[in-house]
Amino acid sequence: MAVANDGYAWWYLDALSDDGRHGLTVIVFLGSVFSPYYAHARHRRSRSRDASGTDPLEHCAFNIALYGRDARWAMTERGRRDLSRDATYLAIGRSAMEWIGDRLRLHLDEVTAPLPQRIRGTIDLDVGARPAHGVTLDHGGRHRWGVIAPCARIDVRLDAPALSWVGNAYLDTNRGDAPLEDDFVRWDWSRTHLADGRSAVLYDVERREGGTLEIAHWFDGDGNTGTFEAPPTAGLPASGWRLDRRTRSDAHVAPRVVRAFEDGPFYSRSVIAAEWSGQPVTSVHEHLSLERFGRRWVRMLLPFRMPRPF
Repeated sequence: MAVANDGYAWWYLDALSDDGRHGLTVIVFLGSVFSPYYAHARHRRSRSRDASGTDPLEHCAFNIALYGRDARWAMTERGRRDLSRDATYLAIGRSAMEWIGDRLRLHLDEVTAPLPQRIRGTIDLDVGARPAHGVTLDHGGRHRWGVIAPCARIDVRLDAPALSWVGNAYLDTNRGDAPLEDDFVRWDWSRTHLADGRSAVLYDVERREGGTLEIAHWFDGDGNTGTFEAPPTAGLPASGWRLDRRTRSDAHVAPRVVRAFEDGPFYSRSVIAAEWSGQPVTSVHEHLSLERFGRRWVRMLLPFRMPRPF
């Protein structure tokens, strides 16, 4: 798969354990959209009037976040020399993911920052039926989202920290031909594991060119998908960094944050509780502010969490 200069591709996996004690997120980036190094390289080329664009494969990373008793977070950016890939395999540094039949296996070996701790072990994802799904997020067709495994099962086996659990999981991909901040102001996204086994995704996108995109899709384990009428928009409590987050919930029920996973200056991830058509739901929710990401003070903070060995 080719990735356009100045563009990106990422694969996003999140999971919650059956016992409710653990969670994780893994995002594999080709062209790390939140990289201050990638943003600086694009800015430098723009100032020099170099129209060829910046090579995204010089800015790749495995972002791993563990939630629960052994919480850890790692995202070391690497360049093209540390990248290896073919049709079924992708490695960045010491971490890799590969398709083995209908299963996705991740081999993780990363070091956290700013305090160094190891994240090492294996994750197996039983993907199940894959839906034929793809959505363009902007009018110009430069940004695309597709679901790969909405109703997956996960088996986590880590040596560092010593951790094993199983649970429900979700896998999707985003690809684009331009920086996110060029075309979007913000978005709120959530995925919900429903009581009937289906998975539901809400995507509320504010485009920089004006207008919004509202997506409400359900998926089942047989690869079927459809749309549904989303509940009304409802505000979530502001994050620690005062991000103005939103989700969907019945008008008489205020959504609440059950557990804060990530709380950053431009991004938050949480487990939230709401109600849809009278039924309680629990969701993994993320909020992204590209306005905040574009501010210089935010990008100056990022290298402390996103180191790059030179």
